[in-house]
Amino acid sequence: MSTRPTRLSEDAIAEQLASLTGWERDGDAIVRAWTFSDFEEAFAFLTRVAIITEKLDHHAEIWNVYNQVKLTFSTHDADGLTHKDFDAATRINAIAGGDA
Repeated sequence: MSTRPTRLSEDAIAEQLASLTGWERDGDAIVRAWTFSDFEEAFAFLTRVAIITEKLDHHAEIWNVYNQVKLTFSTHDADGLTHKDFDAATRINAIAGGDA
């Protein structure tokens, strides 16, 4: 039986965001956008994102137009941000290769 994730406090969210390059808060979510050289590079990145988020069982809202990608994370079970969102964002930053 899994437990419901715990929503983070405002202080905890601010602390997590301060240590996470490129991500911004948007209400009860965190968002980051990338621009790649072309669609193929953007899609390759999204494939790696899919593998990470599937392993975490925590999936992003994905927006993609040609070479642009935007990911949004929020934990719906907690009606806000949890450690799951920041864990996923940290892992994605590790594969993003800097500012992309």
